[in-house]
Amino acid sequence: MAFDGVTIANVVSELKKELIGGRLYKIAQPEADELLLTIKQPSGQKRLLISAEASLPLIYLTESNKPSPMTAPNFCMLLRKHLANGRITDISQPGLERIVHIGIEHLDEMGDLRRKTLVVEIMGKHSNIIFCNDDGTIIDSIKHVSAAVSSLREVLPGKPYFVAQTQDKLDALATDYDGFREALAARPQPAFKAIYGSFTGISPVLAQELCQEAGVDGDFPTAALTEADYENLYRAFNAMKTAILEERFTPNIAYTDGAPAEFCALPLTMYGYGRREAGPDSRPGGYVVLYDSMSALLEHYYAEKNVLTRIRQKSADLRRIVQTALERNVKKYDLQLRQMKDTEKRETYRVYGELLNTYGYSAPPGAKSFEALNYYTNENVTIPLDPTLSATENAKKYFDKYGKMKRTYEALSELTKEVKEEIVHLESISNALDIALYEEDLAQIKEELTQSDYIRRKGGARKDGAKKQKAASKPFHYISSDGFHIYVGKNNFQNDELTFKFATGNDWWFHAKQQPGSHVIVKAENAGELPDRTFEEAARLAAYYSKGRGQEKVEIDYVQKKHVKKPNGAKPGFVVYYTNYSMAIDSDISGIRPAE
Repeated sequence: MAFDGVTIANVVSELKKELIGGRLYKIAQPEADELLLTIKQPSGQKRLLISAEASLPLIYLTESNKPSPMTAPNFCMLLRKHLANGRITDISQPGLERIVHIGIEHLDEMGDLRRKTLVVEIMGKHSNIIFCNDDGTIIDSIKHVSAAVSSLREVLPGKPYFVAQTQDKLDALATDYDGFREALAARPQPAFKAIYGSFTGISPVLAQELCQEAGVDGDFPTAALTEADYENLYRAFNAMKTAILEERFTPNIAYTDGAPAEFCALPLTMYGYGRREAGPDSRPGGYVVLYDSMSALLEHYYAEKNVLTRIRQKSADLRRIVQTALERNVKKYDLQLRQMKDTEKRETYRVYGELLNTYGYSAPPGAKSFEALNYYTNENVTIPLDPTLSATENAKKYFDKYGKMKRTYEALSELTKEVKEEIVHLESISNALDIALYEEDLAQIKEELTQSDYIRRKGGARKDGAKKQKAASKPFHYISSDGFHIYVGKNNFQNDELTFKFATGNDWWFHAKQQPGSHVIVKAENAGELPDRTFEEAARLAAYYSKGRGQEKVEIDYVQKKHVKKPNGAKPGFVVYYTNYSMAIDSDISGIRPAE
Protein backbone atom coordinates (compact mmCIF):
# COMPACT_ATOMS: atom_id res chain seq x y z
CA MET A 1 0.00 0.00 0.00
CA ALA A 2 2.10 2.89 -1.26
CA PHE A 3 1.04 6.31 -2.53
CA ASP A 4 4.41 6.63 -4.22
CA GLY A 5 5.76 8.96 -6.90
CA VAL A 6 4.67 6.65 -9.71
CA THR A 7 1.09 6.68 -8.38
CA ILE A 8 1.28 10.49 -8.26
CA ALA A 9 2.51 10.49 -11.89
CA ASN A 10 -0.54 8.42 -12.86
CA VAL A 11 -2.88 10.79 -10.98
CA VAL A 12 -1.25 13.86 -12.57
CA SER A 13 -1.64 12.31 -16.02
CA GLU A 14 -5.39 11.89 -15.37
CA LEU A 15 -5.81 15.35 -13.88
CA LYS A 16 -4.15 17.01 -16.88
CA LYS A 17 -6.60 15.27 -19.22
CA GLU A 18 -9.67 16.02 -17.10
CA LEU A 19 -9.07 19.40 -15.47
CA ILE A 20 -6.81 21.69 -17.53
CA GLY A 21 -8.89 24.52 -18.96
CA GLY A 22 -11.63 24.00 -16.38
CA ARG A 23 -12.86 26.72 -14.03
CA LEU A 24 -13.06 26.49 -10.25
CA TYR A 25 -16.78 26.52 -9.55
CA LYS A 26 -16.77 25.58 -5.85
CA ILE A 27 -14.11 25.42 -3.18
CA ALA A 28 -15.02 23.53 -0.01
CA GLN A 29 -13.11 22.34 3.05
CA PRO A 30 -15.14 19.41 4.47
CA GLU A 31 -12.45 18.51 7.01
CA ALA A 32 -9.71 20.49 8.75
CA ASP A 33 -7.05 19.08 6.40
CA GLU A 34 -9.10 18.37 3.27
CA LEU A 35 -10.24 20.28 0.19
CA LEU A 36 -12.97 19.40 -2.30
CA LEU A 37 -12.71 21.40 -5.53
CA THR A 38 -15.54 21.42 -8.08
CA ILE A 39 -14.30 22.24 -11.59
CA LYS A 40 -16.57 23.12 -14.51
CA GLN A 41 -15.66 21.67 -17.87
CA PRO A 42 -17.58 21.57 -21.17
CA SER A 43 -18.05 17.84 -20.53
CA GLY A 44 -19.55 18.47 -17.08
CA GLN A 45 -18.50 19.03 -13.50
CA LYS A 46 -15.45 17.30 -12.02
CA ARG A 47 -14.64 16.97 -8.33
CA LEU A 48 -11.08 16.83 -7.04
CA LEU A 49 -10.53 15.56 -3.50
CA ILE A 50 -7.27 16.62 -1.83
CA SER A 51 -6.47 15.38 1.66
CA ALA A 52 -3.42 16.29 3.75
CA GLU A 53 -4.45 14.01 6.62
CA ALA A 54 -1.30 12.63 8.25
CA SER A 55 -2.50 9.01 8.25
CA LEU A 56 -4.12 9.04 4.80
CA PRO A 57 -3.02 11.81 2.39
CA LEU A 58 -4.78 11.56 -0.97
CA ILE A 59 -5.48 13.30 -4.25
CA TYR A 60 -7.91 11.91 -6.82
CA LEU A 61 -11.00 12.65 -8.87
CA THR A 62 -14.28 11.58 -7.34
CA GLU A 63 -17.98 11.67 -8.13
CA SER A 64 -18.94 11.82 -4.46
CA ASN A 65 -19.79 15.03 -2.66
CA LYS A 66 -19.21 15.71 1.02
CA PRO A 67 -21.07 18.06 3.37
CA SER A 68 -19.17 21.18 4.41
CA PRO A 69 -19.28 23.01 7.74
CA MET A 70 -21.74 25.89 8.10
CA THR A 71 -18.85 28.34 8.54
CA ALA A 72 -16.00 27.89 6.10
CA PRO A 73 -12.48 27.70 7.63
CA ASN A 74 -10.08 30.60 7.03
CA PHE A 75 -7.98 28.72 4.46
CA CYS A 76 -11.08 27.89 2.45
CA MET A 77 -12.26 31.53 2.56
CA LEU A 78 -8.81 32.68 1.37
CA LEU A 79 -8.89 30.30 -1.59
CA ARG A 80 -12.39 31.44 -2.50
CA LYS A 81 -11.27 35.07 -2.40
CA HIS A 82 -8.30 34.49 -4.72
CA LEU A 83 -9.34 31.56 -6.91
CA ALA A 84 -13.12 31.65 -7.33
CA ASN A 85 -13.86 31.14 -11.03
CA GLY A 86 -10.12 30.80 -11.71
CA ARG A 87 -8.97 28.67 -14.64
CA ILE A 88 -6.64 25.69 -14.22
CA THR A 89 -3.75 26.21 -16.61
CA ASP A 90 -1.24 23.57 -15.62
CA ILE A 91 -0.84 20.46 -13.49
CA SER A 92 2.64 19.04 -13.01
CA GLN A 93 4.87 16.88 -10.83
CA PRO A 94 8.55 17.71 -10.20
CA GLY A 95 10.44 14.54 -11.13
CA LEU A 96 8.87 11.63 -9.29
CA GLU A 97 8.40 13.59 -6.09
CA ARG A 98 5.16 13.07 -4.21
CA ILE A 99 4.18 16.64 -5.04
CA VAL A 100 1.53 18.06 -7.37
CA HIS A 101 1.60 21.66 -8.64
CA ILE A 102 -1.77 23.01 -9.82
CA GLY A 103 -1.38 26.26 -11.74
CA ILE A 104 -4.40 28.60 -11.68
CA GLU A 105 -4.94 31.99 -13.31
CA HIS A 106 -7.59 34.47 -12.20
CA LEU A 107 -8.52 38.13 -12.31
CA ASP A 108 -7.77 40.23 -9.23
CA GLU A 109 -9.87 43.10 -7.85
CA MET A 110 -8.42 45.43 -10.50
CA GLY A 111 -9.21 43.07 -13.34
CA ASP A 112 -5.57 42.15 -13.88
CA LEU A 113 -4.61 38.56 -14.72
CA ARG A 114 -2.81 36.83 -11.87
CA ARG A 115 -1.30 33.37 -11.54
CA LYS A 116 -1.21 31.30 -8.39
CA THR A 117 -0.08 27.77 -7.57
CA LEU A 118 -1.71 25.24 -5.28
CA VAL A 119 0.98 22.82 -4.11
CA VAL A 120 -0.15 19.43 -2.81
CA GLU A 121 2.48 17.49 -0.87
CA ILE A 122 1.63 13.81 -0.27
CA MET A 123 4.27 12.99 2.34
CA GLY A 124 2.68 11.09 5.22
CA LYS A 125 2.63 13.10 8.43
CA HIS A 126 4.37 15.97 6.59
CA SER A 127 1.56 16.23 3.99
CA ASN A 128 0.30 19.74 3.29
CA ILE A 129 -1.66 21.93 0.87
CA ILE A 130 0.23 25.16 0.22
CA PHE A 131 -1.09 28.21 -1.65
CA CYS A 132 1.69 30.21 -3.38
CA ASN A 133 2.05 33.42 -5.34
CA ASP A 134 3.53 33.43 -8.84
CA ASP A 135 6.96 34.27 -7.39
CA GLY A 136 6.92 31.23 -5.07
CA THR A 137 5.98 33.14 -1.92
CA ILE A 138 3.63 31.28 0.39
CA ILE A 139 0.28 33.03 0.76
CA ASP A 140 -1.06 30.46 3.23
CA SER A 141 -1.25 26.71 3.87
CA ILE A 142 -3.76 24.29 5.34
CA LYS A 143 -1.13 23.40 7.98
CA HIS A 144 1.29 25.95 9.39
CA VAL A 145 4.81 24.68 10.10
CA SER A 146 6.94 26.98 12.23
CA ALA A 147 10.65 26.82 13.02
CA ALA A 148 9.74 25.28 16.38
CA VAL A 149 8.16 22.35 14.54
CA SER A 150 10.69 21.93 11.71
CA SER A 151 14.26 23.18 11.48
CA LEU A 152 14.41 22.31 7.77
CA ARG A 153 11.58 24.44 6.40
CA GLU A 154 8.99 26.91 7.61
CA VAL A 155 5.60 26.82 5.92
CA LEU A 156 4.12 30.18 6.91
CA PRO A 157 2.59 33.14 5.03
CA GLY A 158 5.29 35.32 3.50
CA LYS A 159 7.96 32.62 3.53
CA PRO A 160 9.48 31.34 0.24
CA TYR A 161 8.27 27.92 -0.83
CA PHE A 162 10.84 25.23 -1.52
CA VAL A 163 11.11 21.44 -1.19
CA ALA A 164 13.30 20.42 1.73
CA GLN A 165 15.97 17.91 0.70
CA THR A 166 15.82 15.38 3.53
CA GLN A 167 17.00 12.35 1.55
CA ASP A 168 19.88 11.90 -0.85
CA LYS A 169 17.94 10.23 -3.64
CA LEU A 170 18.30 10.37 -7.41
CA ASP A 171 15.67 11.28 -9.98
CA ALA A 172 14.63 7.95 -11.51
CA LEU A 173 13.49 9.61 -14.74
CA ALA A 174 16.94 11.15 -15.36
CA THR A 175 19.13 8.14 -14.50
CA ASP A 176 21.10 6.15 -17.07
CA TYR A 177 22.62 2.67 -16.68
CA ASP A 178 25.91 3.87 -15.18
CA GLY A 179 24.14 6.01 -12.62
CA PHE A 180 21.73 3.17 -11.80
CA ARG A 181 24.50 0.62 -11.31
CA GLU A 182 26.63 3.00 -9.28
CA ALA A 183 23.73 3.95 -7.00
CA LEU A 184 22.87 0.30 -6.24
CA ALA A 185 26.46 -0.80 -5.80
CA ALA A 186 27.00 1.98 -3.25
CA ARG A 187 24.34 0.46 -0.98
CA PRO A 188 25.40 -2.83 0.68
CA GLN A 189 21.86 -4.10 1.31
CA PRO A 190 19.21 -6.27 -0.39
CA ALA A 191 18.62 -5.29 -4.01
CA PHE A 192 15.01 -4.15 -3.61
CA LYS A 193 15.94 -1.93 -0.64
CA ALA A 194 18.82 -0.45 -2.63
CA ILE A 195 16.41 0.44 -5.44
CA TYR A 196 13.78 2.25 -3.40
CA GLY A 197 16.44 3.76 -1.17
CA SER A 198 18.33 5.25 -4.14
CA PHE A 199 15.54 6.78 -6.26
CA THR A 200 12.67 9.14 -5.50
CA GLY A 201 9.12 8.01 -6.04
CA ILE A 202 9.72 4.25 -5.91
CA SER A 203 8.01 2.29 -3.14
CA PRO A 204 9.19 -1.03 -1.67
CA VAL A 205 6.37 -2.82 -3.51
CA LEU A 206 7.42 -1.41 -6.88
CA ALA A 207 11.08 -2.19 -6.10
CA GLN A 208 10.13 -5.82 -5.43
CA GLU A 209 8.15 -5.86 -8.67
CA LEU A 210 11.20 -4.61 -10.64
CA CYS A 211 13.29 -7.42 -9.14
CA GLN A 212 10.58 -9.91 -10.06
CA GLU A 213 10.47 -8.72 -13.68
CA ALA A 214 14.28 -8.81 -13.86
CA GLY A 215 14.39 -12.38 -12.55
CA VAL A 216 16.53 -11.28 -9.59
CA ASP A 217 15.89 -12.25 -5.98
CA GLY A 218 15.08 -8.94 -4.30
CA ASP A 219 16.58 -10.14 -1.02
CA PHE A 220 19.98 -10.77 -2.63
CA PRO A 221 22.58 -8.25 -1.41
CA THR A 222 23.84 -5.89 -4.09
CA ALA A 223 27.39 -7.22 -3.53
CA ALA A 224 26.22 -10.62 -4.81
CA LEU A 225 24.68 -9.26 -8.04
CA THR A 226 26.39 -10.13 -11.31
CA GLU A 227 26.78 -7.81 -14.27
CA ALA A 228 23.93 -9.69 -15.95
CA ASP A 229 21.75 -9.06 -12.86
CA TYR A 230 22.45 -5.32 -13.04
CA GLU A 231 21.61 -5.30 -16.76
CA ASN A 232 18.33 -7.16 -16.19
CA LEU A 233 17.42 -4.85 -13.33
CA TYR A 234 18.12 -1.76 -15.40
CA ARG A 235 16.12 -3.19 -18.30
CA ALA A 236 13.08 -3.50 -16.00
CA PHE A 237 13.86 -0.10 -14.46
CA ASN A 238 14.11 1.53 -17.89
CA ALA A 239 10.83 -0.08 -19.01
CA MET A 240 9.17 1.44 -15.94
CA LYS A 241 10.73 4.83 -16.71
CA THR A 242 9.54 4.68 -20.33
CA ALA A 243 6.00 3.76 -19.27
CA ILE A 244 5.92 6.74 -16.89
CA LEU A 245 7.30 9.21 -19.45
CA GLU A 246 4.85 7.96 -22.09
CA GLU A 247 2.04 7.97 -19.50
CA ARG A 248 1.23 4.29 -20.08
CA PHE A 249 -0.16 3.32 -16.70
CA THR A 250 -1.96 0.16 -15.57
CA PRO A 251 -3.77 0.92 -12.29
CA ASN A 252 -4.38 -2.36 -10.44
CA ILE A 253 -5.11 -3.75 -6.98
CA ALA A 254 -3.69 -7.07 -5.76
CA TYR A 255 -6.01 -9.04 -3.47
CA THR A 256 -4.89 -11.67 -0.98
CA ASP A 257 -7.17 -13.58 1.40
CA GLY A 258 -10.18 -11.64 0.19
CA ALA A 259 -8.78 -8.23 1.08
CA PRO A 260 -6.95 -5.55 -0.93
CA ALA A 261 -3.24 -5.97 -0.20
CA GLU A 262 -1.40 -3.57 -2.51
CA PHE A 263 -2.08 -1.20 -5.38
CA CYS A 264 0.20 0.18 -8.06
CA ALA A 265 0.14 2.28 -11.22
CA LEU A 266 2.15 -0.41 -13.03
CA PRO A 267 1.38 -4.17 -13.32
CA LEU A 268 1.97 -6.20 -10.14
CA THR A 269 3.01 -9.45 -11.80
CA MET A 270 4.83 -10.69 -8.68
CA TYR A 271 1.52 -11.72 -7.12
CA GLY A 272 1.10 -14.31 -9.85
CA TYR A 273 -2.68 -14.10 -9.83
CA GLY A 274 -5.01 -14.10 -12.81
CA ARG A 275 -6.16 -10.65 -13.80
CA ARG A 276 -9.62 -9.39 -14.53
CA GLU A 277 -11.36 -6.10 -15.04
CA ALA A 278 -12.90 -4.38 -12.04
CA GLY A 279 -16.46 -5.50 -11.43
CA PRO A 280 -19.24 -4.73 -8.97
CA ASP A 281 -18.17 -7.60 -6.73
CA SER A 282 -14.41 -7.88 -6.56
CA ARG A 283 -14.19 -8.85 -2.92
CA PRO A 284 -12.94 -12.39 -2.39
CA GLY A 285 -9.96 -14.25 -3.67
CA GLY A 286 -6.34 -13.88 -4.66
CA TYR A 287 -6.10 -11.95 -7.90
CA VAL A 288 -5.29 -8.60 -9.49
CA VAL A 289 -8.10 -6.23 -10.50
CA LEU A 290 -7.45 -3.74 -13.30
CA TYR A 291 -8.93 -0.22 -13.32
CA ASP A 292 -9.46 2.34 -16.05
CA SER A 293 -8.21 5.19 -13.87
CA MET A 294 -6.06 5.65 -10.79
CA SER A 295 -8.74 7.88 -9.26
CA ALA A 296 -11.32 5.08 -9.48
CA LEU A 297 -8.79 2.67 -8.02
CA LEU A 298 -7.93 4.94 -5.08
CA GLU A 299 -11.57 5.65 -4.27
CA HIS A 300 -12.44 1.94 -4.35
CA TYR A 301 -9.27 0.81 -2.55
CA TYR A 302 -9.59 3.15 0.41
CA ALA A 303 -13.36 2.69 0.59
CA GLU A 304 -12.88 -1.08 0.77
CA LYS A 305 -10.02 -0.72 3.22
CA ASN A 306 -12.25 1.44 5.39
CA VAL A 307 -15.06 -1.12 5.20
CA LEU A 308 -12.74 -3.96 6.25
CA THR A 309 -11.24 -1.85 9.02
CA ARG A 310 -14.67 -0.86 10.27
CA ILE A 311 -15.90 -4.47 10.16
CA ARG A 312 -12.85 -5.63 12.13
CA GLN A 313 -13.49 -2.93 14.70
CA LYS A 314 -17.21 -3.73 14.94
CA SER A 315 -16.51 -7.46 15.18
CA ALA A 316 -13.93 -7.05 17.96
CA ASP A 317 -16.50 -7.47 20.75
CA LEU A 318 -18.01 -10.53 19.06
CA ARG A 319 -14.55 -12.03 18.54
CA ARG A 320 -13.74 -11.49 22.20
CA ILE A 321 -16.95 -13.22 23.29
CA VAL A 322 -16.31 -16.16 20.96
CA GLN A 323 -12.65 -16.46 21.92
CA THR A 324 -13.37 -16.34 25.64
CA ALA A 325 -16.07 -19.00 25.34
CA LEU A 326 -13.85 -21.11 23.10
CA GLU A 327 -10.91 -21.00 25.52
CA ARG A 328 -13.19 -21.86 28.43
CA ASN A 329 -14.70 -24.84 26.60
CA VAL A 330 -11.33 -26.12 25.39
CA LYS A 331 -10.01 -26.08 28.98
CA LYS A 332 -13.15 -27.87 30.16
CA TYR A 333 -12.82 -30.46 27.39
CA ASP A 334 -9.15 -31.13 28.20
CA LEU A 335 -10.00 -31.59 31.88
CA GLN A 336 -12.83 -33.97 31.02
CA LEU A 337 -10.53 -36.02 28.78
CA ARG A 338 -8.03 -36.34 31.64
CA GLN A 339 -10.83 -37.42 33.95
CA MET A 340 -11.97 -39.92 31.32
CA LYS A 341 -8.46 -41.34 31.20
CA ASP A 342 -8.57 -41.85 34.95
CA THR A 343 -11.59 -44.17 34.49
CA GLU A 344 -9.79 -46.52 32.10
CA LYS A 345 -8.99 -48.97 34.96
CA ARG A 346 -12.63 -49.43 35.91
CA GLU A 347 -12.93 -52.82 34.17
CA THR A 348 -9.75 -53.99 35.87
CA TYR A 349 -11.29 -53.20 39.27
CA ARG A 350 -14.47 -55.06 38.33
CA VAL A 351 -12.45 -58.16 37.41
CA TYR A 352 -10.46 -57.91 40.66
CA GLY A 353 -13.71 -57.87 42.61
CA GLU A 354 -15.13 -60.87 40.76
CA LEU A 355 -11.92 -62.88 41.15
CA LEU A 356 -11.78 -62.12 44.88
CA ASN A 357 -15.41 -63.21 45.26
CA THR A 358 -14.57 -66.42 43.38
CA TYR A 359 -11.15 -67.33 44.82
CA GLY A 360 -10.75 -65.05 47.81
CA TYR A 361 -11.55 -67.79 50.36
CA SER A 362 -8.03 -69.13 49.77
CA ALA A 363 -6.31 -65.79 50.44
CA PRO A 364 -4.41 -65.87 53.78
CA PRO A 365 -5.47 -63.21 56.34
CA GLY A 366 -3.30 -60.07 56.30
CA ALA A 367 -1.96 -60.77 52.79
CA LYS A 368 -0.87 -57.71 50.76
CA SER A 369 -1.57 -59.38 47.40
CA PHE A 370 -3.29 -62.39 45.97
CA GLU A 371 -2.61 -64.29 42.74
CA ALA A 372 -5.53 -65.77 40.86
CA LEU A 373 -6.42 -67.09 37.42
CA ASN A 374 -8.29 -64.54 35.31
CA TYR A 375 -10.92 -66.71 33.65
CA TYR A 376 -11.53 -64.00 31.04
CA THR A 377 -7.98 -64.25 29.66
CA ASN A 378 -6.71 -67.54 31.16
CA GLU A 379 -3.76 -65.64 32.61
CA ASN A 380 -2.66 -65.29 36.21
CA VAL A 381 -3.05 -61.81 37.71
CA THR A 382 -1.73 -60.36 40.96
CA ILE A 383 -4.40 -58.46 42.88
CA PRO A 384 -3.20 -55.80 45.40
CA LEU A 385 -4.98 -56.20 48.79
CA ASP A 386 -5.52 -54.05 51.85
CA PRO A 387 -4.08 -56.30 54.61
CA THR A 388 -6.45 -54.83 57.19
CA LEU A 389 -9.48 -56.05 55.22
CA SER A 390 -10.80 -59.49 54.41
CA ALA A 391 -10.99 -60.81 50.85
CA THR A 392 -14.74 -60.10 50.74
CA GLU A 393 -14.17 -56.54 51.99
CA ASN A 394 -11.39 -56.04 49.41
CA ALA A 395 -13.78 -57.27 46.72
CA LYS A 396 -16.44 -54.77 47.87
CA LYS A 397 -13.84 -51.99 47.81
CA TYR A 398 -12.95 -52.83 44.17
CA PHE A 399 -16.61 -52.98 43.19
CA ASP A 400 -17.19 -49.59 44.80
CA LYS A 401 -14.27 -48.14 42.78
CA TYR A 402 -15.65 -49.77 39.64
CA GLY A 403 -19.12 -48.34 40.23
CA LYS A 404 -17.82 -44.85 40.87
CA MET A 405 -15.61 -44.88 37.77
CA LYS A 406 -18.41 -46.32 35.66
CA ARG A 407 -20.79 -43.54 36.69
CA THR A 408 -18.06 -40.96 36.06
CA TYR A 409 -17.35 -42.45 32.62
CA GLU A 410 -21.01 -42.48 31.62
CA ALA A 411 -21.50 -38.88 32.75
CA LEU A 412 -18.30 -37.69 31.09
CA SER A 413 -19.14 -39.49 27.85
CA GLU A 414 -22.23 -37.31 27.50
CA LEU A 415 -20.54 -34.16 28.76
CA THR A 416 -17.49 -34.43 26.49
CA LYS A 417 -19.79 -34.93 23.52
CA GLU A 418 -21.72 -31.76 24.41
CA VAL A 419 -18.57 -29.71 25.03
CA LYS A 420 -16.98 -30.96 21.79
CA GLU A 421 -20.10 -29.93 19.86
CA GLU A 422 -19.93 -26.51 21.55
CA ILE A 423 -16.28 -26.12 20.55
CA VAL A 424 -17.11 -27.02 16.94
CA HIS A 425 -20.01 -24.56 17.03
CA LEU A 426 -17.83 -21.73 18.38
CA GLU A 427 -15.11 -22.47 15.83
CA SER A 428 -17.71 -22.21 13.06
CA ILE A 429 -18.80 -18.81 14.42
CA SER A 430 -15.16 -17.74 14.52
CA ASN A 431 -14.82 -18.75 10.87
CA ALA A 432 -17.98 -16.76 10.03
CA LEU A 433 -16.42 -13.68 11.67
CA ASP A 434 -13.32 -14.16 9.51
CA ILE A 435 -15.34 -13.99 6.27
CA ALA A 436 -17.87 -11.33 7.32
CA LEU A 437 -17.77 -8.30 5.04
CA TYR A 438 -20.74 -6.19 6.03
CA GLU A 439 -22.57 -5.11 9.15
CA GLU A 440 -25.53 -7.27 8.10
CA ASP A 441 -23.25 -10.32 8.29
CA LEU A 442 -22.25 -9.38 11.83
CA ALA A 443 -25.90 -8.91 12.79
CA GLN A 444 -26.66 -12.53 11.91
CA ILE A 445 -23.64 -13.76 13.87
CA LYS A 446 -24.67 -11.66 16.87
CA GLU A 447 -28.16 -13.13 16.69
CA GLU A 448 -26.72 -16.65 16.69
CA LEU A 449 -24.60 -15.85 19.76
CA THR A 450 -27.69 -14.39 21.43
CA GLN A 451 -29.75 -17.50 20.70
CA SER A 452 -26.89 -19.59 22.11
CA ASP A 453 -26.95 -17.49 25.32
CA TYR A 454 -23.47 -16.05 24.85
CA ILE A 455 -25.01 -12.57 24.57
CA ARG A 456 -27.90 -11.43 26.73
CA ARG A 457 -30.86 -10.27 24.69
CA LYS A 458 -31.89 -6.72 25.45
CA GLY A 459 -35.43 -6.16 26.68
CA GLY A 460 -37.99 -5.82 23.93
CA ALA A 461 -35.72 -7.30 21.25
CA ARG A 462 -37.48 -9.48 18.72
CA LYS A 463 -36.75 -13.19 18.83
CA ASP A 464 -37.12 -13.48 15.08
CA GLY A 465 -34.14 -11.18 14.54
CA ALA A 466 -32.33 -13.85 12.58
CA LYS A 467 -35.13 -14.07 10.08
CA LYS A 468 -35.20 -10.29 9.69
CA GLN A 469 -31.46 -10.21 9.02
CA LYS A 470 -31.53 -13.03 6.50
CA ALA A 471 -33.15 -10.74 3.95
CA ALA A 472 -30.34 -8.19 4.33
CA SER A 473 -27.29 -10.46 4.35
CA LYS A 474 -27.01 -12.79 1.39
CA PRO A 475 -24.69 -15.73 0.66
CA PHE A 476 -21.74 -15.34 -1.71
CA HIS A 477 -22.79 -16.16 -5.26
CA TYR A 478 -20.43 -17.43 -7.98
CA ILE A 479 -20.73 -18.72 -11.52
CA SER A 480 -18.60 -21.74 -12.40
CA SER A 481 -16.59 -21.87 -15.61
CA ASP A 482 -19.29 -24.19 -16.98
CA GLY A 483 -22.09 -21.79 -16.08
CA PHE A 484 -23.43 -23.41 -12.91
CA HIS A 485 -24.53 -21.25 -9.98
CA ILE A 486 -22.59 -21.78 -6.75
CA TYR A 487 -23.70 -20.37 -3.38
CA VAL A 488 -21.59 -20.07 -0.24
CA GLY A 489 -23.03 -19.49 3.24
CA LYS A 490 -21.42 -16.71 5.26
CA ASN A 491 -22.53 -18.05 8.65
CA ASN A 492 -24.45 -20.90 10.27
CA PHE A 493 -27.89 -19.35 9.69
CA GLN A 494 -27.13 -19.03 5.99
CA ASN A 495 -25.64 -22.54 5.91
CA ASP A 496 -28.91 -23.99 7.21
CA GLU A 497 -30.94 -21.80 4.87
CA LEU A 498 -28.91 -22.82 1.83
CA THR A 499 -28.82 -26.53 2.60
CA PHE A 500 -32.33 -27.20 3.85
CA LYS A 501 -34.52 -24.51 2.27
CA PHE A 502 -32.77 -23.31 -0.87
CA ALA A 503 -31.10 -26.45 -2.24
CA THR A 504 -33.09 -29.27 -3.82
CA GLY A 505 -32.36 -32.98 -3.56
CA ASN A 506 -30.13 -33.31 -6.63
CA ASP A 507 -28.06 -30.20 -5.94
CA TRP A 508 -24.51 -30.85 -4.75
CA TRP A 509 -23.30 -30.00 -1.25
CA PHE A 510 -19.63 -29.32 -0.34
CA HIS A 511 -17.88 -28.81 2.99
CA ALA A 512 -14.34 -28.93 4.39
CA LYS A 513 -13.82 -32.28 6.12
CA GLN A 514 -13.83 -32.19 9.93
CA GLN A 515 -13.18 -28.46 10.25
CA PRO A 516 -15.27 -25.29 10.44
CA GLY A 517 -16.34 -23.89 7.10
CA SER A 518 -19.17 -22.72 4.88
CA HIS A 519 -21.76 -24.90 3.22
CA VAL A 520 -21.32 -24.67 -0.54
CA ILE A 521 -24.25 -25.50 -2.82
CA VAL A 522 -24.01 -26.10 -6.57
CA LYS A 523 -27.38 -25.85 -8.30
CA ALA A 524 -27.59 -28.87 -10.59
CA GLU A 525 -30.47 -27.43 -12.65
CA ASN A 526 -31.48 -30.94 -13.79
CA ALA A 527 -28.19 -31.20 -15.65
CA GLY A 528 -27.40 -34.70 -14.41
CA GLU A 529 -23.72 -35.19 -13.65
CA LEU A 530 -21.77 -31.94 -13.17
CA PRO A 531 -18.54 -31.32 -15.13
CA ASP A 532 -15.35 -32.15 -13.25
CA ARG A 533 -14.24 -28.52 -13.43
CA THR A 534 -17.38 -27.38 -11.58
CA PHE A 535 -16.76 -29.97 -8.86
CA GLU A 536 -13.21 -28.66 -8.45
CA GLU A 537 -14.28 -25.00 -8.35
CA ALA A 538 -16.96 -25.69 -5.74
CA ALA A 539 -14.42 -27.64 -3.68
CA ARG A 540 -11.97 -24.71 -3.88
CA LEU A 541 -14.67 -22.38 -2.58
CA ALA A 542 -15.39 -24.78 0.29
CA ALA A 543 -11.65 -24.84 1.08
CA TYR A 544 -11.29 -21.06 0.81
CA TYR A 545 -14.23 -20.34 3.13
CA SER A 546 -13.01 -22.72 5.83
CA LYS A 547 -10.38 -22.74 8.56
CA GLY A 548 -8.17 -24.59 6.08
CA ARG A 549 -7.74 -21.52 3.87
CA GLY A 550 -4.10 -21.07 2.91
CA GLN A 551 -3.16 -24.73 3.39
CA GLU A 552 -1.54 -26.48 0.45
CA LYS A 553 -4.37 -29.03 0.31
CA VAL A 554 -7.74 -29.16 2.07
CA GLU A 555 -9.86 -32.33 2.12
CA ILE A 556 -13.40 -31.61 0.95
CA ASP A 557 -16.43 -33.87 1.35
CA TYR A 558 -19.17 -33.58 -1.25
CA VAL A 559 -22.48 -35.33 -1.72
CA GLN A 560 -25.90 -34.66 -3.19
CA LYS A 561 -28.00 -32.55 -0.88
CA LYS A 562 -30.60 -35.31 -0.36
CA HIS A 563 -28.03 -37.29 1.63
CA VAL A 564 -27.41 -34.43 4.10
CA LYS A 565 -29.52 -34.53 7.28
CA LYS A 566 -29.89 -32.30 10.33
CA PRO A 567 -30.32 -34.12 13.67
CA ASN A 568 -33.14 -32.98 15.93
CA GLY A 569 -31.97 -30.23 18.25
CA ALA A 570 -28.65 -29.79 16.45
CA LYS A 571 -26.93 -26.42 16.57
CA PRO A 572 -27.12 -24.07 13.54
CA GLY A 573 -24.97 -25.25 10.68
CA PHE A 574 -24.49 -28.78 12.08
CA VAL A 575 -25.38 -31.65 9.73
CA VAL A 576 -24.66 -35.34 9.31
CA TYR A 577 -24.14 -37.50 6.22
CA TYR A 578 -23.17 -41.15 5.96
CA THR A 579 -22.16 -41.50 2.34
CA ASN A 580 -19.98 -39.05 0.46
CA TYR A 581 -17.13 -38.46 -1.98
CA SER A 582 -13.93 -36.65 -1.04
CA MET A 583 -11.16 -34.73 -2.78
CA ALA A 584 -8.04 -32.88 -1.64
CA ILE A 585 -7.68 -29.47 -3.28
CA ASP A 586 -6.08 -26.04 -2.81
CA SER A 587 -7.97 -22.92 -1.71
CA ASP A 588 -7.10 -20.70 -4.71
CA ILE A 589 -10.37 -19.21 -6.04
CA SER A 590 -8.75 -16.58 -8.29
CA GLY A 591 -10.26 -18.08 -11.45
CA ILE A 592 -13.83 -18.34 -10.14
CA ARG A 593 -16.10 -15.52 -11.23
CA PRO A 594 -18.47 -13.88 -8.72
CA ALA A 595 -21.98 -13.36 -10.07
CA GLU A 596 -22.79 -9.81 -11.10
